[in-house]
Amino acid sequence: MSLSRLIETQASRLEALTRLLTQEQELLLAGQVEGTALEQLAADKQALLESLEATEKSRLSVQRRLGYTADAEGSRQAAEDAGCLEEWQTMLELAQQTARQNQRNGRLISVRTQHNRQMLDYLQSIVEARPYTAKGRQRGGEGQLNASA
Repeated sequence: MSLSRLIETQASRLEALTRLLTQEQELLLAGQVEGTALEQLAADKQALLESLEATEKSRLSVQRRLGYTADAEGSRQAAEDAGCLEEWQTMLELAQQTARQNQRNGRLISVRTQHNRQMLDYLQSIVEARPYTAKGRQRGGEGQLNASA
């Protein structure tokens, strides 16, 4: 596959990944989080990431085979010489946008996780503060009178 075609493939996959990240963000911002939908998105994202990685390895292999270094300058020069510098720059911008979207989603997940943890801690404190068990028996421990005294 040509360098130009590999860059186009990468850009297309990055666009698809960005769409998935946008869907994920919408689900995370919804009042009720749909776990099944998030699981499916995670699987779809993983598959796209794997295909992106495979395409990147192929692109670097072609680049090296053409005599360019595997660094950023070699990538830019190879794209320029192949007549696809504009596509390369567009793909880099897409990669940056996708990374920013992924970071935003990571922060949303972190906030949701923290909120859930606080809610669980609050519920646990309510349960522990109740003087009676679910069976109506008095809980042991603090607050009980010692009848043997």
